[in-house]
Amino acid sequence: MPYRRLPNTDLARLHALQNAIQRAQTADYTEQVIPYKVQSEAQRFLVAFENVVMQSKDNYTSTVKANKQYRHIVQNARMYISHFIQVLNLAVIRGEIKKEQKLLYNLDPHQNVVPDLSTEENLLEWGKNIIDGEQKRMANGGFPIYNPAINKVKVHYDIFCDHQRQHSFHVQNTERVNGDLGPMRAQADEIILNIWNIVEDYYKDLLPYEKMMKCQQYGLIYYYRKGERKLSAETDRELKLIRDSQPTIQWSSEE
Repeated sequence: MPYRRLPNTDLARLHALQNAIQRAQTADYTEQVIPYKVQSEAQRFLVAFENVVMQSKDNYTSTVKANKQYRHIVQNARMYISHFIQVLNLAVIRGEIKKEQKLLYNLDPHQNVVPDLSTEENLLEWGKNIIDGEQKRMANGGFPIYNPAINKVKVHYDIFCDHQRQHSFHVQNTERVNGDLGPMRAQADEIILNIWNIVEDYYKDLLPYEKMMKCQQYGLIYYYRKGERKLSAETDRELKLIRDSQPTIQWSSEE
């Protein structure tokens, strides 16, 4: 007899539950394989599980789309912030801006390098530093830096800040939904296993191929081991002949 294996994806779990419930609801009244209480509990769980799986799928689709746009926004913010700092350093080197004024930007007056902008946290910090610093320097009578102007930098920095907050919220929401899925997957497996056990027990006295066909109607999935002979109506006939010829031997569908 081939062995069964529980589904290992959310879609497969949904199909297994849907198949079992649908078959149970459409079965003839003389063949009530799955008790009504089990059907009812499975149906209620299926509705909740479908909703969470759908939320997870929608989140994944929107995340893929949003991440592409977000990476572009982060790249723009990093480019403008970095470029502004480079232009500021060049102005200091040329003597157009006193190096001590770099302190207004929280930059080291004795270093002409661009700080680390590899993380979003650093972009948030240094974007604010150079915007505030440029405003302070101009308030003290300094001439504005161009190419890029601070207003242009601020536009891309503000866009980045807005999307960074949205991105953080989206990540938290995705983590929440995925956190709900973990326990529900375990519960789905438990319900499916219980249903499959009930179905197999109901048809335990049938010949192997007939039993497998009946169980598959309720969504049970069987796999053959390497080299194992596939069941068919012919194998059932062979087993029936053997059983009928040796009536004293106890026959089992698991043989």
